[in-house]
Amino acid sequence: MYPNQYPNPQKPGFPAQPVYAVPTAPPGVAPVYPSGYHPAAGQVPGYSGYPQSHQGYPGQVIPPQMQVPMGFSAAPSYPGMIPQMQGYPGAPAGQPVQLAPVDAPKLSESLTGYKEKPTIKEIKSDPRSDALVLRKAMKGIGTDETAITNVLTKRTNKQCLEIAKTFKADHGKDLIKNLKSELSGHVEKLTVALVTPRCQYLAGRLHKAIAGLGTREIVLLDILCTSSNAEIKAISDAYKQLFKKTLENDISGDTSGHFCKFLVCLCQAKRDEKAVVNKDASKNDAQALYKAGEKRIGTDESTFIRIFTSSSFPQIRSIMKDYEVVSCGTSLKKAVKKEFSGNLKTGLITILEVAENKAVYFAKRLHESVAGAGTNDGDLIYICVTRAEIDMENIKQEYVKKQNNTMAQAISGDTSGDYKKMLLGLVGH
Repeated sequence: MYPNQYPNPQKPGFPAQPVYAVPTAPPGVAPVYPSGYHPAAGQVPGYSGYPQSHQGYPGQVIPPQMQVPMGFSAAPSYPGMIPQMQGYPGAPAGQPVQLAPVDAPKLSESLTGYKEKPTIKEIKSDPRSDALVLRKAMKGIGTDETAITNVLTKRTNKQCLEIAKTFKADHGKDLIKNLKSELSGHVEKLTVALVTPRCQYLAGRLHKAIAGLGTREIVLLDILCTSSNAEIKAISDAYKQLFKKTLENDISGDTSGHFCKFLVCLCQAKRDEKAVVNKDASKNDAQALYKAGEKRIGTDESTFIRIFTSSSFPQIRSIMKDYEVVSCGTSLKKAVKKEFSGNLKTGLITILEVAENKAVYFAKRLHESVAGAGTNDGDLIYICVTRAEIDMENIKQEYVKKQNNTMAQAISGDTSGDYKKMLLGLVGH
C-alpha cells in the first residue's frame, strides 16, 4: 500500500482494483488536496500515488508526493489495470503487485557530482510489434535468443512492462512464464529481470540476500546506500506486498548491533535530498564526528550513523573536506577505517564512496563481480540491469580509468554466448 491510500478489500474472483483518491467536498466548497496541491485547469485527479496523464500548464511544479523514482516501472496506463508480474525469482506465484510510481527527473549534477549518462534510453517503438517478435521467437521448436536480446536490451523497463502487458492481451500468455519456460541459466535470470518492475526486482534481490542461511550484506548496502528516498519507499512497499513481511523487520531479524541500526535508519528513507550545502552544519558535523571518533577513547557509533544516514550526498562531500581541516589532515574515510570494523565499517565506507562518486562505486562493484576465479553473475546482472537507464556511460568511463581494459572487454572475458550478448547490449557495446 502506498502513501495516502486506503485499504482495498479484494472481492472473490476479481483482481484488486486501485483506490481512487479524488477529494470530495459539499456543494460550493472546494475540495482539499494533499499538501495544498490543486490540479491544473482541466486536470482530473488520478488515483492515489500515481503521476497524472494530464500534466497541467507548462512549468507547473509537481508536488513531492506526485514525483516518482527514476528507472522504476510505469504506473498502469488506465484505471483498473494492475499488472500481474508472475513467477519472477522470489515472488509468490500469481501474486498481484501494484506498481510503484516511476520516472522521476534525473538527479541534478550537484547531487551526484556528475551528469548522468545512460546507455539505454526510451526510443520510439510499438509494444504490439515487439510482443509479436517475442512470441515468434518462442513459438515452435527452439528459441530465437537473438531476437529476444534485440528487443529487451534496447527498451527501458517501462517499455518492457508495456510489452509484457501487450503480450498477454494479444497472445493470452504471461511473458515472464513464457521466458522462464523457453530460457535457462543466466540468460533466463537476466531476461526476467528486464521485464520485472524495477522495485519488485530489487525487493526480490533483498529478500534473497536475507533469506536462508547467512546474509549477503553487500547486496543490502548496494541497494539501500545508492537508492533515493522515493526508491527505498517503493522497494519497501513492493517487499511487503510480495513477501507479507516488512523489509525493516526482516533486516532486524537477520542482522544485529550497530550494523542493524545503520540499515534500519537507511530503510526510513529520511535522507536530506537538497542540493544546497549548509556550510555551518557541515563544519559542525565534521567536529561532531571528530569528537565521536578520533578525539576520544572508544567510538560513539550513533553519531556516525545519524550523520551518514541523514545527510545529503553533497553535504557529506562537504563534511569530508571539513573533517580533514578539523583532524589536521586525516581523511574521514581513513578515520572510519581506523575506528570501525566489520559490516558497519563497510557500510560507512560505502556511503562515503557513493557520496564521492556513485559511478566510481559501481565501476568498482562491477569489477569485483568479474575479477578473480568465477563470476558473481547476480551482482553483474544487477548492475547492468539497474544502471543502464541511469549512468552506465559514466560507469564505463570510470571503469577504464581504474582498470587496464574496458568494461566490454571485462564482460566478454568472463561470459559467453547469448548471456554475453545481452550484457554487452545493456552496457551499450
